[in-house]
Amino acid sequence: MITGLDEQAFSCPYCGERITVLIDTSLASQAYIEDCQVCCSPILLHIATTPAGEVAVRAYREDEAPGSC
Repeated sequence: MITGLDEQAFSCPYCGERITVLIDTSLASQAYIEDCQVCCSPILLHIATTPAGEVAVRAYREDEAPGSC
């Protein structure tokens, strides 16, 4: 296993399918867009890593992202 990477699963906010992504746990927080592996829709991922190494992944539709109008 490579240190600093963690595989996380979540449901696509568009199609509902369960998908996985590799998370760089060396960063405390990050946000980026990744296409769904099933329906190819753009998912906005908000990721937070605690000092204890716990990872929280929040997945949003591009038009439902926090802070959007």
